[in-house]
This record gives sequence, C-alpha cells and structure tokens, in this order.
Amino acid sequence: MSSYSETRSPLPLLFRRHSSVEIIKNLASVSSSLLPAFGTVVDEGHIHLKKYVIAPYDRRYRWWQTFLVVLVVYSAWASPFELAFKKVATGSLMAVDLTVDAFFAIDIILTFFVAYLDKSTYLLVDDHKKIAARYVTKLWFPMDVASTLPFQLIYRIFTGKLRRGEAFSFLNLLRLWRLRRVSQLFSRLEKDTRFSYFWTRYCKLICVTLFAVHSAGCFYFWLAIHHKSPENTWIGGQVADFQHRSIWLGYTYSMYWSIVTLTTVGYGDLHAVNTGEKVFNMVYMLFNIGLTAYLIGNMTNLIVHSAVRTFAMRDAINEILRYASKNRLPEGLKEQMLAHLQLKFKTVELQQEEVLEDLPKAIRSSITQHLFHRTVEKTYLFKGVSKDLIVQMVSEMKAEYFPPKVDIILQNEIPTDFYILVSGSVDVLIYKNGTEQLLTKLGSSDMAGEIAVLLNIPQPFTLRTRRLSQVVRMSHHHFKQILQPNSEDGKILLSNFIEYLKSLKQEMLGEISFLTELLSDLNTEHIHSSEDPHNQEAPGNRNLGVEEIPENSSPCSSTFPVRVIIHGHNPNENTTEGDMMGKLVYLPDTIEDLFRLAEKKFRKRGSTIVMADGSQVEELNALRENDHLFIF
Repeated sequence: MSSYSETRSPLPLLFRRHSSVEIIKNLASVSSSLLPAFGTVVDEGHIHLKKYVIAPYDRRYRWWQTFLVVLVVYSAWASPFELAFKKVATGSLMAVDLTVDAFFAIDIILTFFVAYLDKSTYLLVDDHKKIAARYVTKLWFPMDVASTLPFQLIYRIFTGKLRRGEAFSFLNLLRLWRLRRVSQLFSRLEKDTRFSYFWTRYCKLICVTLFAVHSAGCFYFWLAIHHKSPENTWIGGQVADFQHRSIWLGYTYSMYWSIVTLTTVGYGDLHAVNTGEKVFNMVYMLFNIGLTAYLIGNMTNLIVHSAVRTFAMRDAINEILRYASKNRLPEGLKEQMLAHLQLKFKTVELQQEEVLEDLPKAIRSSITQHLFHRTVEKTYLFKGVSKDLIVQMVSEMKAEYFPPKVDIILQNEIPTDFYILVSGSVDVLIYKNGTEQLLTKLGSSDMAGEIAVLLNIPQPFTLRTRRLSQVVRMSHHHFKQILQPNSEDGKILLSNFIEYLKSLKQEMLGEISFLTELLSDLNTEHIHSSEDPHNQEAPGNRNLGVEEIPENSSPCSSTFPVRVIIHGHNPNENTTEGDMMGKLVYLPDTIEDLFRLAEKKFRKRGSTIVMADGSQVEELNALRENDHLFIF
C-alpha cells in the first residue's frame, strides 16, 4: 500500500467502484450539490486538505449539522413562546437557551475551519485566510453572532440586574435566523435518493404549517398581554385575569384561535375586540390565503405526480377503444391490444426505456449483460461461440413483455427480428384449411423466428404466448452486422442451426417446402465427405458456403451464403412449367462446385453458366440473392 501511495497520481479518482457502500457515498455527495469540475477529482477517503480543515461533506460534520437542526427546531418553538410568555425566558427555559446558544457558538468557530466550494471552479478552497475572509464578509457571520449572543445574560453580568424588557424578547427572535439550516436540510434531503421525495416534501409542509400556527398564536397572545385594557381583548372576555393564569392555559387558547383561523372555520367564540387585534387578524388571514395556496399546490403536485401514469394509461385505453370501434376490429384483436397496453404500463418500472436511454451505452450494456447473458448463452444457436460474440449480441438486444394469448410472430410475415424466451411459455402454431394446429411449445432459453431470419424466408409459424412471457428481441440487421467480422463464430452458429433443423419434428419440416430437400442434400454431402478421408469439411459446409475463407474474400459471404435459383437448360429453350420453376440452392464457393451441384439436381453435367439476359457468369462473387442461373 505504501508503494502504491507513493506512485499514484496526486489527484485521486472521483469514483472507486469497489463496493455498494462506496457507490452510496458517491450518490450522497452528488446529492449534496458538491460537483467537481471536469478533470477535477474528489474522493472522501483520499482528499488532500490542509491541516485543521474540515471537508464540508465529511460524515462527522454532516452529523454535527443534523444535530444543530434539532436545536434549530427548539429555537423556532422557544423564540415566539418566550416573546408571549416572558416568565419562561428568565426562568425554566433560560438554562436550555444558554446551552443551545453554546452549541451554535461552537459552530461559529468550526465554520472558520470548513472548506468551501468555489462556484467558479467547483474546487474546494482550504486556505484558512480565504475561508475566514469569506465568512466574515458575508451576512452570515454578523447574523450568526447576533442570533447566538445571550443578551439578557450579558446585561445581567454588566449591571447585576435581571431585567425582563421587551427589547430582550425581540432580540431573542434573531434566533429564527437559524431556520435557514432547516431549509438547507430539506433541500438536501429532496435530492438525496435514499429518502422518499414524497415524504420529505410532506414533512416540510407540516413543519411550515406548525411554525405558522405557533408563531401567530404567540404573537396574538402578546397583543392581548400588552393592551392597556386586558379585559377588552380577544381572550380577556373569555378568561378573567388571564395574565396571572397558567402559561399553558394561555398557550392552549392561542393555538386554538390560530388553528381555527388558519383553517377558515371561524366559530366566533374567540374574535378580535380592539383595533390592533383586528389589524393583526386581517394580516394573518391574508397570509393564510398564500399559505393555503402553497400547501394545496404542493400536495396536488405530489398526488398528481404519483397518478400521472394511471391518467396516461386510461387515456391510451380510451383511444384504443375508440380506434377499435371505429374500424370494427374483432373482439379477440381488441382484447389483445388492451392486454398489451395494460401490461406495458404494469411493467414500465421493470423496463424504464426512457430512463435507460439517458444512460451511457457502457452502463446500458452492463445492465443487459447482467440480465440476459446467461439466457442467451444457453440457447442452442450460440453454443460454442466466443464470449465476445455473445457480449456483442446481448448488448443489441431489447427486452419486451407479452401478456397471455398474444401473438408475437404471425405466419408469413417478413422476418425482421428473432426472439429468445427469457421466461414464460409460447405455442408454435400453423394455419391449415382455416384452422389452427399446435406444433410444439417453447420455454425458457428457446428461440423463435430465427429460422425465417437465417433462411431469409417469410415466418413459417405463428407464435402465441400461453402466459405472461418476457423475451429479448434481436434485429435481423444488427445480427448480420455483428456476425460479419466473426467468420469462425459464424461457422459454429450455422453448424448449430443445421443440427437444430435436423432435430425438428416432421410436422414442422413439412411446413417449409425446400427444407426437407436441403437437409437431404446435407446428409448426402456428409456421406461423401465421410467416404473421402482427404475432405475435412464439416457436414453441410459446402452447400451453406462456410468453407475455409480465401484471403481475398469477405467474411460476410462465408457467414451469410447467397441463395440462387438454378435451371438445367438454356434460357432461350422452351421448357415445361416444372423446369421453369428451377431449384433454390445455396451458392457454393467455386464454379466447379456449382457444376457438381447442378449435375446432382438435373442428372446432367453442364459446362456453361449464364444469367436470364444471356450474360455469362465468370465470377460467383458478382452474383446476388435470388439470381436465376442457367446451367447447360
């Protein structure tokens, strides 16, 4: 460790992803708005600050700030209370006030040693002189001192008298300056992902309401205490000699009036009597209008935000119902549309495509690898291929959910994607003579649609979910694009595909017209290769174009063989309808192999290959998919 510390860069890494605990710490530091500049590093465990300088996001300093917030709550309650009830300010609460002030005095001293974030560079400043100059020249320092000084105790020390003047009561209200700490705490908690945003905002609204009720009630009682005719006040008409009654009796009446007025109930039992009280009532009720609007607005936003997805789902369902009704869609199709839409909204938390799109590609790929790598690895098509190919394939796959009794693939549709079943169950169906026939069932790690994609034919089967199923979808285009530079993996993949075709049920083979003939050719080729000890090709490699790749050929031509239609006659000859159809074959690697293949198909040896327009073929690389070749 010592050698590492000597050789490592003086700028430590911002994120050291060794454990989930460190990741949580990093998230907490981000939520605190301490963001570094580009190229700047901040790591709590490796910060190089000057001696006796505290990092503002140090865990111990954060706990200290949280403890001070608890004391701020006491100050917010005690300051208005001591204004209305002066006895407690010099009695039972005086010792508590002095203790609280002592803690805040310690915090003032600590502030001179806390590094701050430079807003222009987003770097931590740890110079003692700059920290002190910044704190002293701001409004914070004089207000912190003024809200901490025990003026009543200082007066008593210098004069030797204990005085309960109104000036001291109003000076105690300076402690409300500390409320900014509560505001900063809630602001930080709202950004902290470890706490619920809803409950954080809810607690903040409750605190604001309680402080408003408490402050208004205390000040209203202060007005009654200082009126020249105590009986001519809002409480004097209800409680005789209220000045000398219990403090908690007066506080209860004050809170009762404040809550009734805030909620606009207004029973009328406690009402303004003199002019001062009427003016205060008007100001308080105008304040209540703004406070009520603030509370209702915030609560509405919180509630609506939690239900916005439900509103969107209901609107989408209504749109689908109107569309189905207008176009007279069958009930079965309408039910599939509704089931798919409802499942989409139910699984939105699991998919979160809009969230994942905002993440870097590397993180998205890591998520996909974690979720689907093992499933893809188990599929028959990718057995034996390299890990790199599987990683590339999985990175381009998209996850989807399908409700029960919904068609994933329709028979005879264009093959644009193939699917791998992650969970659930799928039926493989065909339509014959207007009726559905069940061929087989697919389960986890089975593939669907890959036959049409690899053979480039319309989908031969319909796939329908039996229950809720999760699949990963791979685009035909992305599949070919990834496989092109991986010729060796392409050979393994095609070999796996051929073996799978051979294991298919006869009912499924019968639905693909040329597949039986193709497999028969592959078996024949396997026999010939077995008889020839010098032929080391894998079974089926010759017809599928996956022989050893020449140096000047493209891997794509080997991985994805071209299919052509061959005819055993001259294009200008009149032939029967059967001969005109030709035979669909995979283009071999050489012209000699093509002649041998044609001889096997048409029982005669040819020596010339021409196109439909009469042009002679000299290089097979010039041919394209579905070209017609005439061999005679």
